[in-house]
Amino acid sequence: MKNTMFKRIVAVLAVLCMVATCFVACGGSSYTSKNEKYVIGFTGPLSGPAAMYGEAVKNSAQMAVDEINAAGGLNGIEFELVAMDDTHDATKVAGLYSTLLEGGMQVSLGTVTSAPALEFKNYSAEDNVFFLTPSASADAVPANPNGYQMCFADGNQGKVAAEFVNANFKGQTIGAFYKSDEDYSKGIFKQFMENLDSSVTVVETSFSDANATDFSAQIDTLKDCHFIFMPTYYDPASLFLKQAKDIVPADAVYYGCDGFDGIDNIDGFDINSIPQKVTMLSHFNSKATEGKAAEFIQKYTEKYGKATLNQFGASAYDCVYAIYGAMKEAIDEGKDIPVTISASDLCDILKEKFEGGYTYENGVTGDKISWDKSGFVAKDAIQYVIKEAN
Repeated sequence: MKNTMFKRIVAVLAVLCMVATCFVACGGSSYTSKNEKYVIGFTGPLSGPAAMYGEAVKNSAQMAVDEINAAGGLNGIEFELVAMDDTHDATKVAGLYSTLLEGGMQVSLGTVTSAPALEFKNYSAEDNVFFLTPSASADAVPANPNGYQMCFADGNQGKVAAEFVNANFKGQTIGAFYKSDEDYSKGIFKQFMENLDSSVTVVETSFSDANATDFSAQIDTLKDCHFIFMPTYYDPASLFLKQAKDIVPADAVYYGCDGFDGIDNIDGFDINSIPQKVTMLSHFNSKATEGKAAEFIQKYTEKYGKATLNQFGASAYDCVYAIYGAMKEAIDEGKDIPVTISASDLCDILKEKFEGGYTYENGVTGDKISWDKSGFVAKDAIQYVIKEAN
């Protein structure tokens, strides 16, 4: 009750600047009456250092909305996307969430980044608002029954990586390099081992803060491995790659998780000097030349250019279509979803669909995408190639 009252007070203040805020955050559009269109809302960094992520989500989600509306909407009813700028600041979420809800938001993409999402999930749970986030990957984001992820959760990456190795390296020996005093790294590695096929042999080595500048011993342990799993961040990974480039076989493949994102843009590190192939677990191939991903890339770059083409946007595009698809299935099954439906009533319908085995097919980030009550997504991992072997 206390949180609700706080949100309502904030909303009253926020409404005073709502027109100006929406003009900036929504690219010049204003709120539509809540009785005219289905309203999808979200917050994300539309300005500041992380703006490329927020812009990618806004652009891609809007592209999906435009396509759906051009095709007739949902039984003739169009959708509207409302995006608000949280600048990747969790303290802004309360006010923005209230403004979205008071303005007519019926379903949400949550937030773009994890810190704001951990605030958003609590408010949305209290009001029973369904959200499917494209990119907030913290494990706790889908902790409540109304929250789901399109991206792989941080702690779920080990399982997904193991599935990739099981499919491609059964009966073989691989290497593994992780940070033993870091929850992210050791947690992913633990889950990786728990889900690995028993036929795969792992040559394991680790490091800690105490020995994070010289990986000679670890490299010596892995010097005969032709596939090395590295669930760690790009700084230690880049150092390992640099020190191991003339020792580890030139035809070896490095395979990281989302901590590898940005390894090819580190100041002072030339990834092209590394002879081995460098890859990472992902759910979007921004270099795809065929299929749904290639179609998305072509449409996105024609409309917005390449600067903000990334997995955040691809995932947001799938989020909109997954929500649309679930609503359409529910209507086909006899559910009533009028344009005036409350966020809570729509949430109950969508929760029933997502908990009951709903599958979104032929997505940009997966051929078959499904969820269970955990809120975590189930889909095939892609080995995204950051750099081919020299």
